[in-house]
Amino acid sequence: MPINTERLNAYRIMWTIVMYDLPTETKKERKVASKFRKDLLKDGFSMFQFSLYVRHSASSENADVHKRRVKNSLPEHGKIGILQITDKQFGQMEIFYGKKPHEIQNIPQQLELF
Repeated sequence: MPINTERLNAYRIMWTIVMYDLPTETKKERKVASKFRKDLLKDGFSMFQFSLYVRHSASSENADVHKRRVKNSLPEHGKIGILQITDKQFGQMEIFYGKKPHEIQNIPQQLELF
């Protein structure tokens, strides 16, 4: 049985990026910011940089599910951006540590077994 390569296509696989800047002046604000961060981690997001989290999804439909979850956990105050890009676009990112280039780690491809 041939593998459906369209499901593994770099234009179909998506990344959801959440960028945020939340107030942390008071104890309550810090608690709200911490809960938002923990909700992202619980939903499978990984910290890329401080206040920037990414999540890999096998399809745009799956990425939309995670975007809705983020929207449902938005705090009352602060600035949050949600961006979805293809795996191909994400793979074109250049990462540097200082002036030293750094290669992006390979993300294993996900296969559906049904």
